[in-house]
Amino acid sequence: MNAATLRLRKCGRALHTMFLSFLLWRQRHIKERTLVMILALFVGIACGFAALILKSLIHVIATFLTSHLAVATGNWLLLVYPLAGIMITSMYVRYVVRDNISHGVTRVLYAISQNKSRLKPHNIYTSVIASSITIGFGGSVGAEGPIVYTGAAIGSNIGRVFRLSPRILMILVGCGAAAGIAGIFKAPIAGMLFTLEVLMIDLTTVSVMPLLISSISAATVAYVFTGYTPEFSFMQSEIFLTQRIPFVILLGLFLGFVSLYFTRVTGYMEGVFKRIKSVWGKILAGGTIIALLVFLFPPLYGEGYSSITALINGHTAAIVDRSIFYSDRDDVWFIIFFVSAIVLFKAFATSATNGAGGVGGTFAPSLYVGAMAGFLFAYTINAIFDLDLSTKNYALMGMAGVMSGVMHAPLMGIFLTAEMTGGYQLFLPLLIVSTISYGTIRIFEPYSIYTRRLARQGKLLTHHKDRAVLTLLKMDNVIETDFVPVHPKMNLKQMVDAISRSSRNLFPVLNSDGILMGVVILDEIRNIMFRPDLYKRMYVNQFMSMPPVKIEVGQSMESVMKAFDDSGAWNLPVVENGKYVGFVSKSKIFNSYRRVLRHYCED
Repeated sequence: MNAATLRLRKCGRALHTMFLSFLLWRQRHIKERTLVMILALFVGIACGFAALILKSLIHVIATFLTSHLAVATGNWLLLVYPLAGIMITSMYVRYVVRDNISHGVTRVLYAISQNKSRLKPHNIYTSVIASSITIGFGGSVGAEGPIVYTGAAIGSNIGRVFRLSPRILMILVGCGAAAGIAGIFKAPIAGMLFTLEVLMIDLTTVSVMPLLISSISAATVAYVFTGYTPEFSFMQSEIFLTQRIPFVILLGLFLGFVSLYFTRVTGYMEGVFKRIKSVWGKILAGGTIIALLVFLFPPLYGEGYSSITALINGHTAAIVDRSIFYSDRDDVWFIIFFVSAIVLFKAFATSATNGAGGVGGTFAPSLYVGAMAGFLFAYTINAIFDLDLSTKNYALMGMAGVMSGVMHAPLMGIFLTAEMTGGYQLFLPLLIVSTISYGTIRIFEPYSIYTRRLARQGKLLTHHKDRAVLTLLKMDNVIETDFVPVHPKMNLKQMVDAISRSSRNLFPVLNSDGILMGVVILDEIRNIMFRPDLYKRMYVNQFMSMPPVKIEVGQSMESVMKAFDDSGAWNLPVVENGKYVGFVSKSKIFNSYRRVLRHYCED
């Protein structure tokens, strides 16, 4: 080992010692709440710059690849770009990152529910790189999922540096996620609402100020470097008339079913790609689907924000640019067909991009589908009934409606749409559409597109305090193993000897393979255990009983508590593939429950 290496190690140890001294000083002089406020500010600023970097990378790559494409004809390069982007991203994730970084928001939810809000350090930058390649090359996904993942990782790792508890880490993860949304959309209120409605972090006296600070600081960074204009420039030229409210109600119902369609297709396609075991098979299948769809319908390229801007500014024909259908751009019924196809195929394009190995979110696609669906609704009614519904206004309402339905976040859908377009004059119809769309999809789909994966596994943290605490409890922490096992062929004398060695009143009966055959309860044999005349005549298999329920390893704590309630038992055996593992008891669960509840709900 050379002298330079020794000096570096010595310097590292000295810095580590200094930092530990700083942490001790902080504990004595800076209250935890004050520290959280300070860290929320730094998290917000860092996430604001991360959002700027991500948007810039996507813009640079997309502009470089598409700026020379012809507007008035089809472009064969659109068959190449998405496949190439997915291939590059897949290789980057597989051989450089070597970790699964897809479905960013779901992974943040999993970290909060199951991993004490801890995210790996590489998540700070790997999603930014991977998603910028995917989207820049035409992958039909959004940058918001990756920036939420990045922001949450920034908050988590800053909190871990300061050795903060999981409860505070959860708040900083929420701060990072809120700041990511606020920074990329210039929408601080929507950023905070995203954390509350989608990540389901409770609004308490501890969390409200950090979330606001991080969201506002991230949005401020975006305003300073990109100007005060909204994300989508929108000028309302048609005043909303209250006579149009019946159409707004119909739009809300329509968008609710569009949201349901988008959610179900995305889930179905996700299952299809999971069944493809070969990495190259996924790349080829997904890449081919997205390449064909982007070639036929160029608005599906990337996030598609330019198409949204065109619609909300009245440039309807512009959505047909660069397509093989350019010559039909002035035909009303062709526009209806073209936009309908986009609404139907966007879910397939998004699922194919992610399923093939691309990295991106479903946040922007839901906004995109909403804008297209709202425009389609008004445009079709105008064509059929010769009315003059404002397609611009309805495209805007569509964004809020589908966002509310897909994300199960009506407040975020309303405020995000208003903040990123400046369309505050449409607040009433935005409220109506978002509420009805959300109410419609809730009838058929109880979970959002992000939470349904975890909800099916019983790993979702929710605003429901009882369920939230049960989710945070781990089966491994409540299993008790200090029970003396007995064999079914043991006689009563051997059973009494086992009782004398045990401090418990319950005994698992196991065969030679460790399979649980039954249980012996002390109270049930008390009347015979002191009769020596029965010691050689009675055997365990004669007085053992079957437990009312067996708990499987990995079963959710909510279902475990339901088993206790249904059976009326106080102790239940835990098995894995039939083999005995231990017992869980109500008292152990209640003690752990109280401890977690105190920690989780502490203000």
